[in-house]
Amino acid sequence: MTAAPSPRHDRVAELSADQLRQRLGEAIEIYVNAMGYPPSTAQQRAPMWSAHMLRPGWRCVGAFNERDELVGIGYGYLGNSGQWWHEQVRRGLLAKHDDEAVETWLHDYFELTELHVRPDSQGGGLGEEVLRRLLDGAPGGKVLLSTPEGPTRAWRLYRRVGFQDVLRDYHFTGDPRPFAVLGRPLPLDPR
Repeated sequence: MTAAPSPRHDRVAELSADQLRQRLGEAIEIYVNAMGYPPSTAQQRAPMWSAHMLRPGWRCVGAFNERDELVGIGYGYLGNSGQWWHEQVRRGLLAKHDDEAVETWLHDYFELTELHVRPDSQGGGLGEEVLRRLLDGAPGGKVLLSTPEGPTRAWRLYRRVGFQDVLRDYHFTGDPRPFAVLGRPLPLDPR
């Protein structure tokens, strides 16, 4: 039995903060569906995503289908001390490793904050295309991200493009699932 082809996407493009604001509802709906969160999560995330747009090094990439619907979204910015994710990962690294791991990973990095593809558009390489476009020219000497533990398409994508373990089985405040923090040097290797 052959798998059904993934829905087509027509373009992948960088988005300005204003362009993302105009499509924020679509983007967060993709996030909620891809992560399996309850719909009420969108109300909490919208102000957070808007605040992220103001951080140094912020950049965003969207993927659109032939009807100009957003089907994939990725964004990130330069990570820094005092940011929630940075401090969570720092705490985890200190608990499981040492100061050297903190210095190695939590310095001069681009935080890949969100990368999501609408479930009906997954499986055709769109996630990798958004990832590569987002990280092409991203600031920082390395990139870090967190993803739920488990055999997922996202997990396979990150391994395929060379991400390595930084912190495993970590529980972020507010989410009961275990997460992995993965990282790698920038730039990505060519395909």
